[in-house]
Amino acid sequence: MIKGFFNTVLYEPLYNGLVFLIDIVPFADVGIAVVILTLAVKLVLFPLSIKMVKTQIAVRTLEPEIAKIKEKHKGNSQEQARQMMALYKERGVNPFSGILLLFVQIPIIFALYFVFFRGLPIINVDILYSFIPVPTEVNMHFLGLIDMSMKSVILAAMAGAMQYFQMKFALPKMEARKDNPSFKEDLSRSFQMQMRYILPIVVLVIAYVISSAVALYWTTSNLFQIGQEVYVRRNIKKN
Repeated sequence: MIKGFFNTVLYEPLYNGLVFLIDIVPFADVGIAVVILTLAVKLVLFPLSIKMVKTQIAVRTLEPEIAKIKEKHKGNSQEQARQMMALYKERGVNPFSGILLLFVQIPIIFALYFVFFRGLPIINVDILYSFIPVPTEVNMHFLGLIDMSMKSVILAAMAGAMQYFQMKFALPKMEARKDNPSFKEDLSRSFQMQMRYILPIVVLVIAYVISSAVALYWTTSNLFQIGQEVYVRRNIKKN
């Protein structure tokens, strides 16, 4: 049942979208089709993404007050949590709003991976919609340079680099390590370190192992995310 829902709602629409784009883009370039499909998905998720970025920025503006709460109720984690939630409620900030975007994006990302990973350059006509034409040509060489069906060190490195810069934009500035940090502070710092430095390496490895198409998707997606962060921050400053 779950597999059927996944195929019907996510995999097949994205696959048909990619095949449609291959049919209409110049030179039937799969790489260009991947870029356009990625941007289309990001635009659909744009309202949720904007909300998440605004929440992240709002939470950062509250960091001085959160630090005061932590200092005032040091050793009393329950009271810290209660006071922090009261502060969020008072300022109209929902720190968990980004979870919705995460839950929406995870199955889409898996579906995109399957779309890029399965089949091409052979088109599976069994799952094509009746109004989607079968391309007469499928050009797997992105801009005539990179084979989308093979591994690419260059695109994988770009995917890892874009992931690093995206995390740098998204995460708050790391504080200097204290002499005697609490377990919670140590855990938070460790998490930030992993997100900043380990995640980009993981992305690089996965993007290289699976295919160039996945690496190109990841690079395009993170570039869009960085541009979105810049756009939101500039608009907030103007307002």
